[in-house]
Amino acid sequence: MRVSGVRNLNFLYGKIASGKRIQTAADDAAGLAIANKLKKNSNGLNVGASNIKDGIGVANIRDGALGTMQESLQRIRELSLKASNGLYGDSEKQMIQGEVDQLLKDIEHTAVGTQYNEMKLLDGSMADMNIAANADGSGMKIQMENVTLKSLGLDGYDVTGKFDISVIDAAMDKISMARSNNGAATNAMEHAYNYNTGTSLNLVASRSRIEDLDVPMAVSEQKKNKLLQDYRMNMLRKRMENDSMVTRLFGM
Repeated sequence: MRVSGVRNLNFLYGKIASGKRIQTAADDAAGLAIANKLKKNSNGLNVGASNIKDGIGVANIRDGALGTMQESLQRIRELSLKASNGLYGDSEKQMIQGEVDQLLKDIEHTAVGTQYNEMKLLDGSMADMNIAANADGSGMKIQMENVTLKSLGLDGYDVTGKFDISVIDAAMDKISMARSNNGAATNAMEHAYNYNTGTSLNLVASRSRIEDLDVPMAVSEQKKNKLLQDYRMNMLRKRMENDSMVTRLFGM
């Protein structure tokens, strides 16, 4: 009985030190199984949230690049309208084309040079990007458009000869649609991120209620057990003293 009391006291000390009510399956097998499932799901959601943040980073890079391309297209359209004016001769149109060529070069450079982790995002070489947002590895996709000059229909665009401004308008529409899709994906990822982080916190709280120790109650129980243990030790000491006294009396 005395050994059992010491064991219980040491057992409580261990729980108080760890802050855990469940340290082994023997403490609460069903509770431990549920807590482990909650931990698996919360950890999965946390990793998913991290993946989503990376996805949002990709979307922001793409939007910045597409915005730059959109501005270049706006300027090319302005120059095209200027070149359409009959007041400009061949030399003036050549000068206008020089600026157009530079803008087209910038668009192509942006399309083939925009990368994330050495993956090209705007030249059509990459399939739609999967974002593993959920705890089971599933998630959503970011649509990866091809916005090179060839894809936009602007390869070889020249205002010194016969040209069609509607080609620029079509390219601008394609860029606008790409930005719209990108923005929708960003909003969806932000919503998923908020869901993941909120749900993970709730799962952690649920797990804590199952496996964490009620410290005030445990300390109270530990003090009670220590008092009982001290009482038993005192009683044992007195008994031994009494037995010793009886032995001496009979010895006399």
